[in-house]
Amino acid sequence: MASATVPTATAVTRTRRREVAGEIVLGVDTHRDAHVAAVLSVTGTALDTGEFPATAAGYRELLKWAGTLGSVRRAGVEGTGSYGASLSRYLLSQGVDVFDVNRMDQADRRRRGKSDPLDAQNAARAVLSGRARARAKAGDGPVQIARMYKLAKASAVKARTQAINQLKSVLVTADPVLREELAPLGSAELVRTCAGFSGSVVQGEGGEETVLQATRITLGLLACRIGQLSEQIEEVEARMARLVACHAPQLLEVVGVGPTTAVALLVAVGDNPERLESEASFAALCGVSPVERSSGRRQFRRLNRGGDRQANAALHRIVFTRLRVDARTQEYYERRLKEGKTRREIIRCLKRYAAREVFSLVRQLPLSPPC
Repeated sequence: MASATVPTATAVTRTRRREVAGEIVLGVDTHRDAHVAAVLSVTGTALDTGEFPATAAGYRELLKWAGTLGSVRRAGVEGTGSYGASLSRYLLSQGVDVFDVNRMDQADRRRRGKSDPLDAQNAARAVLSGRARARAKAGDGPVQIARMYKLAKASAVKARTQAINQLKSVLVTADPVLREELAPLGSAELVRTCAGFSGSVVQGEGGEETVLQATRITLGLLACRIGQLSEQIEEVEARMARLVACHAPQLLEVVGVGPTTAVALLVAVGDNPERLESEASFAALCGVSPVERSSGRRQFRRLNRGGDRQANAALHRIVFTRLRVDARTQEYYERRLKEGKTRREIIRCLKRYAAREVFSLVRQLPLSPPC
Protein backbone atom coordinates (compact mmCIF):
# COMPACT_ATOMS: atom_id res chain seq x y z
CA MET A 1 0.00 0.00 0.00
CA ALA A 2 1.37 3.40 -0.99
CA SER A 3 2.27 5.72 1.86
CA ALA A 4 0.32 8.93 2.31
CA THR A 5 1.93 12.10 1.05
CA VAL A 6 2.85 14.53 3.81
CA PRO A 7 2.60 18.19 2.70
CA THR A 8 5.73 20.30 3.07
CA ALA A 9 5.80 23.77 4.63
CA THR A 10 5.06 25.34 1.25
CA ALA A 11 2.63 22.74 0.01
CA VAL A 12 -1.10 23.24 -0.28
CA THR A 13 -3.38 20.52 1.07
CA ARG A 14 -6.90 20.36 -0.33
CA THR A 15 -10.00 18.32 0.30
CA ARG A 16 -13.46 17.98 -1.22
CA ARG A 17 -12.68 20.04 -4.33
CA ARG A 18 -15.84 20.99 -6.20
CA GLU A 19 -16.18 23.49 -9.02
CA VAL A 20 -18.94 26.03 -8.47
CA ALA A 21 -19.98 29.36 -9.87
CA GLY A 22 -21.23 32.51 -8.21
CA GLU A 23 -20.42 34.01 -4.86
CA ILE A 24 -18.56 32.07 -2.19
CA VAL A 25 -17.50 32.89 1.37
CA LEU A 26 -13.96 32.39 2.62
CA GLY A 27 -13.05 31.43 6.19
CA VAL A 28 -9.50 31.34 7.54
CA ASP A 29 -8.06 29.89 10.73
CA THR A 30 -4.76 31.72 11.22
CA HIS A 31 -1.51 30.49 12.78
CA ARG A 32 2.05 31.72 12.93
CA ASP A 33 3.50 29.63 10.08
CA ALA A 34 0.46 28.55 8.07
CA HIS A 35 -3.21 29.42 7.59
CA VAL A 36 -6.02 26.93 7.00
CA ALA A 37 -8.75 28.18 4.67
CA ALA A 38 -12.23 26.88 3.91
CA VAL A 39 -14.64 27.89 1.17
CA LEU A 40 -18.42 27.75 1.61
CA SER A 41 -21.20 28.37 -0.84
CA VAL A 42 -23.84 30.97 0.03
CA THR A 43 -26.08 28.08 1.09
CA GLY A 44 -23.53 26.92 3.65
CA THR A 45 -22.13 23.91 1.77
CA ALA A 46 -18.44 23.25 2.46
CA LEU A 47 -16.73 23.22 -0.94
CA ASP A 48 -13.04 22.92 -0.23
CA THR A 49 -10.33 23.39 2.41
CA GLY A 50 -6.65 24.15 2.04
CA GLU A 51 -3.52 24.98 3.98
CA PHE A 52 -1.23 27.80 2.87
CA PRO A 53 2.02 29.23 4.24
CA ALA A 54 1.79 32.55 6.07
CA THR A 55 3.86 34.38 3.48
CA ALA A 56 3.17 36.93 0.76
CA ALA A 57 3.27 34.16 -1.84
CA GLY A 58 0.99 32.04 0.33
CA TYR A 59 -1.60 34.84 0.55
CA ARG A 60 -1.63 35.19 -3.23
CA GLU A 61 -1.99 31.43 -3.67
CA LEU A 62 -4.81 31.32 -1.12
CA LEU A 63 -6.88 33.96 -2.90
CA LYS A 64 -6.12 32.46 -6.31
CA TRP A 65 -7.23 29.04 -5.07
CA ALA A 66 -10.45 30.46 -3.62
CA GLY A 67 -11.10 32.37 -6.83
CA THR A 68 -11.20 29.14 -8.82
CA LEU A 69 -14.30 28.12 -6.85
CA GLY A 70 -16.27 31.33 -7.28
CA SER A 71 -16.33 35.03 -6.60
CA VAL A 72 -14.79 35.94 -3.23
CA ARG A 73 -16.45 39.08 -1.82
CA ARG A 74 -16.50 38.27 1.91
CA ALA A 75 -14.04 36.55 4.22
CA GLY A 76 -14.06 35.71 7.92
CA VAL A 77 -10.59 35.71 9.47
CA GLU A 78 -9.65 34.72 13.00
CA GLY A 79 -7.09 36.94 14.71
CA THR A 80 -7.13 39.95 12.38
CA GLY A 81 -5.12 41.82 15.00
CA SER A 82 -2.39 39.19 15.35
CA TYR A 83 -1.54 36.23 13.09
CA GLY A 84 -4.20 37.23 10.57
CA ALA A 85 -3.24 40.92 10.30
CA SER A 86 -1.08 40.60 7.17
CA LEU A 87 -3.59 38.35 5.43
CA SER A 88 -6.41 40.76 6.26
CA ARG A 89 -4.48 43.67 4.77
CA TYR A 90 -3.85 41.68 1.59
CA LEU A 91 -7.49 40.63 1.21
CA LEU A 92 -8.69 44.20 1.81
CA SER A 93 -6.28 45.47 -0.84
CA GLN A 94 -7.84 42.98 -3.28
CA GLY A 95 -11.36 44.29 -2.65
CA VAL A 96 -12.53 41.54 -0.26
CA ASP A 97 -14.63 42.55 2.76
CA VAL A 98 -12.86 41.06 5.78
CA PHE A 99 -14.69 40.38 9.03
CA ASP A 100 -13.03 39.69 12.36
CA VAL A 101 -14.21 36.34 13.74
CA ASN A 102 -14.00 35.43 17.42
CA ARG A 103 -12.76 32.05 18.50
CA MET A 104 -15.40 29.36 18.80
CA ASP A 105 -16.76 29.14 22.35
CA GLN A 106 -15.69 26.25 24.57
CA ALA A 107 -19.15 24.70 24.80
CA ASP A 108 -19.39 24.47 21.02
CA ARG A 109 -15.91 22.95 20.82
CA ARG A 110 -16.76 20.29 23.38
CA ARG A 111 -19.91 19.42 21.45
CA ARG A 112 -18.58 19.47 17.89
CA GLY A 113 -14.84 18.94 18.35
CA LYS A 114 -11.95 21.10 17.23
CA SER A 115 -9.67 21.08 14.19
CA ASP A 116 -8.20 23.74 11.95
CA PRO A 117 -10.49 22.95 8.99
CA LEU A 118 -13.52 23.08 11.31
CA ASP A 119 -12.37 26.43 12.70
CA ALA A 120 -11.96 27.78 9.18
CA GLN A 121 -15.46 26.60 8.23
CA ASN A 122 -16.88 28.15 11.42
CA ALA A 123 -15.25 31.45 10.48
CA ALA A 124 -16.99 31.38 7.11
CA ARG A 125 -20.31 30.38 8.69
CA ALA A 126 -20.04 33.28 11.13
CA VAL A 127 -19.92 35.63 8.14
CA LEU A 128 -22.80 33.86 6.40
CA SER A 129 -25.03 33.96 9.49
CA GLY A 130 -24.22 37.58 10.28
CA ARG A 131 -22.66 36.78 13.66
CA ALA A 132 -19.36 38.25 12.48
CA ARG A 133 -20.12 41.89 11.76
CA ALA A 134 -16.94 43.62 12.94
CA ARG A 135 -14.94 44.67 9.90
CA ALA A 136 -11.20 44.18 10.10
CA LYS A 137 -8.96 47.22 10.42
CA ALA A 138 -7.03 48.11 7.30
CA GLY A 139 -3.73 48.60 9.16
CA ASP A 140 -1.95 50.14 6.16
CA GLY A 141 -1.93 53.90 6.81
CA PRO A 142 -1.06 56.59 9.34
CA VAL A 143 -3.06 54.85 12.06
CA GLN A 144 -0.77 51.83 11.80
CA ILE A 145 2.18 54.19 12.23
CA ALA A 146 0.48 55.64 15.31
CA ARG A 147 -0.06 52.11 16.62
CA MET A 148 3.68 51.39 16.31
CA TYR A 149 4.61 54.61 18.12
CA LYS A 150 2.07 53.90 20.85
CA LEU A 151 3.57 50.44 21.35
CA ALA A 152 7.10 51.85 21.56
CA LYS A 153 6.05 54.49 24.09
CA ALA A 154 4.15 52.04 26.30
CA SER A 155 7.15 49.70 26.37
CA ALA A 156 9.57 52.52 27.24
CA VAL A 157 7.29 53.90 29.97
CA LYS A 158 6.97 50.45 31.55
CA ALA A 159 10.74 49.90 31.45
CA ARG A 160 11.42 53.37 32.90
CA THR A 161 8.98 52.81 35.74
CA GLN A 162 10.67 49.51 36.52
CA ALA A 163 14.13 51.15 36.52
CA ILE A 164 12.94 53.97 38.81
CA ASN A 165 11.48 51.46 41.26
CA GLN A 166 14.72 49.47 41.20
CA LEU A 167 16.80 52.59 41.81
CA LYS A 168 14.73 53.55 44.84
CA SER A 169 14.81 49.99 46.19
CA VAL A 170 18.64 50.01 45.99
CA LEU A 171 18.65 53.19 48.08
CA VAL A 172 16.65 51.46 50.82
CA THR A 173 19.55 49.09 51.59
CA ALA A 174 22.37 51.50 50.67
CA ASP A 175 25.05 52.78 53.03
CA PRO A 176 23.50 55.25 55.51
CA VAL A 177 25.86 58.05 54.46
CA LEU A 178 24.93 57.65 50.79
CA ARG A 179 21.24 57.29 51.62
CA GLU A 180 21.28 60.47 53.73
CA GLU A 181 23.09 62.30 50.92
CA LEU A 182 20.42 61.40 48.36
CA ALA A 183 17.31 61.43 50.58
CA PRO A 184 16.49 65.19 50.24
CA LEU A 185 16.59 65.09 46.42
CA GLY A 186 13.47 65.00 44.25
CA SER A 187 13.02 62.32 41.62
CA ALA A 188 14.48 64.30 38.70
CA GLU A 189 17.46 65.57 40.71
CA LEU A 190 18.02 62.10 42.16
CA VAL A 191 18.32 60.58 38.69
CA ARG A 192 20.72 63.32 37.53
CA THR A 193 22.89 62.90 40.61
CA CYS A 194 23.01 59.11 40.34
CA ALA A 195 23.84 59.33 36.64
CA GLY A 196 27.13 60.94 37.62
CA PHE A 197 28.12 57.95 39.74
CA SER A 198 28.83 55.59 36.85
CA GLY A 199 32.06 57.32 35.81
CA SER A 200 33.29 58.53 39.19
CA VAL A 201 33.82 55.25 41.07
CA VAL A 202 37.43 54.29 41.69
CA GLN A 203 38.27 50.71 42.64
CA GLY A 204 40.23 50.01 45.78
CA GLU A 205 43.62 48.36 46.10
CA GLY A 206 43.98 45.03 44.33
CA GLY A 207 40.98 45.73 42.09
CA GLU A 208 38.52 44.65 44.75
CA GLU A 209 35.20 46.50 44.95
CA THR A 210 33.42 47.44 48.11
CA VAL A 211 29.67 47.24 48.61
CA LEU A 212 29.49 51.04 48.55
CA GLN A 213 31.28 51.15 45.18
CA ALA A 214 28.96 48.49 43.73
CA THR A 215 25.97 50.41 45.02
CA ARG A 216 27.13 53.64 43.38
CA ILE A 217 27.84 51.85 40.10
CA THR A 218 24.39 50.21 40.16
CA LEU A 219 22.70 53.54 40.88
CA GLY A 220 24.64 55.14 38.04
CA LEU A 221 23.71 52.43 35.52
CA LEU A 222 20.04 52.57 36.50
CA ALA A 223 20.01 56.37 36.31
CA CYS A 224 21.61 56.31 32.84
CA ARG A 225 19.02 53.78 31.73
CA ILE A 226 16.23 56.01 33.04
CA GLY A 227 17.67 58.97 31.14
CA GLN A 228 17.89 57.01 27.89
CA LEU A 229 14.33 55.77 28.22
CA SER A 230 13.11 59.30 28.97
CA GLU A 231 14.77 60.53 25.77
CA GLN A 232 13.10 57.74 23.80
CA ILE A 233 9.70 58.60 25.29
CA GLU A 234 10.13 62.28 24.42
CA GLU A 235 11.16 61.41 20.85
CA VAL A 236 8.18 59.08 20.35
CA GLU A 237 5.79 61.65 21.83
CA ALA A 238 7.13 64.29 19.43
CA ARG A 239 6.60 61.93 16.49
CA MET A 240 3.07 61.16 17.66
CA ALA A 241 2.30 64.89 17.97
CA ARG A 242 3.54 65.56 14.42
CA LEU A 243 1.59 62.60 13.07
CA VAL A 244 -1.70 63.74 14.64
CA ALA A 245 -1.16 67.38 13.64
CA CYS A 246 -0.50 66.27 10.07
CA HIS A 247 -3.25 63.70 9.56
CA ALA A 248 -5.99 64.42 12.10
CA PRO A 249 -5.65 68.04 13.29
CA GLN A 250 -9.42 68.23 13.90
CA LEU A 251 -9.02 66.06 16.99
CA LEU A 252 -6.58 68.48 18.61
CA GLU A 253 -9.22 71.22 18.48
CA VAL A 254 -11.44 69.31 20.92
CA VAL A 255 -11.20 70.43 24.54
CA GLY A 256 -9.30 67.84 26.56
CA VAL A 257 -7.71 66.03 23.60
CA GLY A 258 -3.92 65.96 23.32
CA PRO A 259 -1.68 63.96 20.99
CA THR A 260 -1.58 60.87 23.25
CA THR A 261 -5.36 60.81 23.64
CA ALA A 262 -5.86 61.42 19.92
CA VAL A 263 -3.56 58.52 19.06
CA ALA A 264 -5.48 56.16 21.35
CA LEU A 265 -8.77 57.11 19.66
CA LEU A 266 -7.33 56.83 16.15
CA VAL A 267 -5.90 53.39 16.92
CA ALA A 268 -9.32 52.25 18.14
CA VAL A 269 -11.01 53.50 14.97
CA GLY A 270 -8.41 52.20 12.53
CA ASP A 271 -7.56 53.32 9.02
CA ASN A 272 -11.05 52.49 7.75
CA PRO A 273 -13.58 54.33 9.97
CA GLU A 274 -16.39 53.42 7.57
CA ARG A 275 -16.50 50.05 9.35
CA LEU A 276 -18.21 51.91 12.23
CA GLU A 277 -21.79 52.30 11.08
CA SER A 278 -22.92 54.88 13.66
CA GLU A 279 -21.83 56.83 16.70
CA ALA A 280 -23.57 54.18 18.81
CA SER A 281 -21.24 51.52 17.39
CA PHE A 282 -18.26 53.75 18.19
CA ALA A 283 -19.53 54.18 21.75
CA ALA A 284 -19.85 50.40 22.08
CA LEU A 285 -16.33 49.98 20.68
CA CYS A 286 -14.99 52.38 23.33
CA GLY A 287 -17.00 50.73 26.11
CA VAL A 288 -19.08 53.82 26.92
CA SER A 289 -22.46 52.61 25.73
CA PRO A 290 -24.89 52.30 28.68
CA VAL A 291 -25.70 48.85 29.99
CA GLU A 292 -29.17 48.21 31.38
CA ARG A 293 -29.31 47.20 35.02
CA SER A 294 -32.98 47.75 35.73
CA SER A 295 -35.27 45.68 37.90
CA GLY A 296 -38.92 46.29 38.67
CA ARG A 297 -39.65 49.97 39.09
CA ARG A 298 -35.98 50.88 39.40
CA GLN A 299 -34.61 52.01 36.06
CA PHE A 300 -30.83 52.09 36.11
CA ARG A 301 -27.87 52.00 33.72
CA ARG A 302 -24.23 51.42 34.49
CA LEU A 303 -20.92 51.90 32.75
CA ASN A 304 -19.92 49.35 30.14
CA ARG A 305 -16.92 47.30 31.26
CA GLY A 306 -16.29 45.93 27.77
CA GLY A 307 -14.90 47.49 24.62
CA ASP A 308 -11.45 48.90 23.90
CA ARG A 309 -10.13 49.88 27.32
CA GLN A 310 -7.40 52.13 25.89
CA ALA A 311 -10.02 54.14 24.00
CA ASN A 312 -12.19 54.14 27.11
CA ALA A 313 -9.29 55.53 29.14
CA ALA A 314 -8.79 58.25 26.49
CA LEU A 315 -12.42 59.35 26.81
CA HIS A 316 -12.02 59.23 30.60
CA ARG A 317 -9.09 61.65 30.35
CA ILE A 318 -11.13 63.96 28.13
CA VAL A 319 -13.99 64.09 30.65
CA PHE A 320 -11.81 64.75 33.69
CA THR A 321 -9.83 67.41 31.84
CA ARG A 322 -13.07 69.14 30.94
CA LEU A 323 -14.29 68.94 34.51
CA ARG A 324 -11.23 70.97 35.48
CA VAL A 325 -11.08 73.56 32.69
CA ASP A 326 -14.37 73.62 30.76
CA ALA A 327 -17.17 75.80 32.16
CA ARG A 328 -19.93 74.06 30.18
CA THR A 329 -18.94 70.65 31.53
CA GLN A 330 -18.79 72.01 35.07
CA GLU A 331 -22.26 73.54 34.75
CA TYR A 332 -23.65 70.27 33.36
CA TYR A 333 -22.09 68.35 36.24
CA GLU A 334 -23.63 70.64 38.88
CA ARG A 335 -27.05 70.56 37.19
CA ARG A 336 -27.17 66.77 37.06
CA LEU A 337 -26.07 66.55 40.69
CA LYS A 338 -29.06 68.67 41.68
CA GLU A 339 -31.29 66.31 39.68
CA GLY A 340 -30.21 63.46 41.93
CA LYS A 341 -27.71 61.75 39.61
CA THR A 342 -24.67 60.09 41.15
CA ARG A 343 -21.13 61.00 40.17
CA ARG A 344 -20.70 57.72 38.29
CA GLU A 345 -23.88 58.29 36.31
CA ILE A 346 -22.78 61.79 35.34
CA ILE A 347 -19.34 60.54 34.27
CA ARG A 348 -21.03 57.86 32.17
CA CYS A 349 -23.15 60.48 30.42
CA LEU A 350 -20.17 62.78 29.83
CA LYS A 351 -18.11 59.97 28.33
CA ARG A 352 -21.00 59.15 26.01
CA TYR A 353 -21.22 62.78 24.90
CA ALA A 354 -17.46 62.88 24.35
CA ALA A 355 -17.67 59.73 22.21
CA ARG A 356 -20.40 61.33 20.10
CA GLU A 357 -18.29 64.44 19.55
CA VAL A 358 -15.15 62.49 18.70
CA PHE A 359 -17.01 60.22 16.28
CA SER A 360 -18.25 63.20 14.28
CA LEU A 361 -14.58 64.10 13.74
CA VAL A 362 -13.01 60.70 13.12
CA ARG A 363 -15.70 59.81 10.59
CA GLN A 364 -14.13 62.53 8.41
CA LEU A 365 -11.29 60.09 7.81
CA PRO A 366 -9.75 58.63 5.54
CA LEU A 367 -6.92 60.61 6.95
CA SER A 368 -5.35 63.55 5.22
CA PRO A 369 -2.57 62.83 2.71
CA PRO A 370 0.99 62.81 4.07
CA CYS A 371 2.35 66.26 4.99
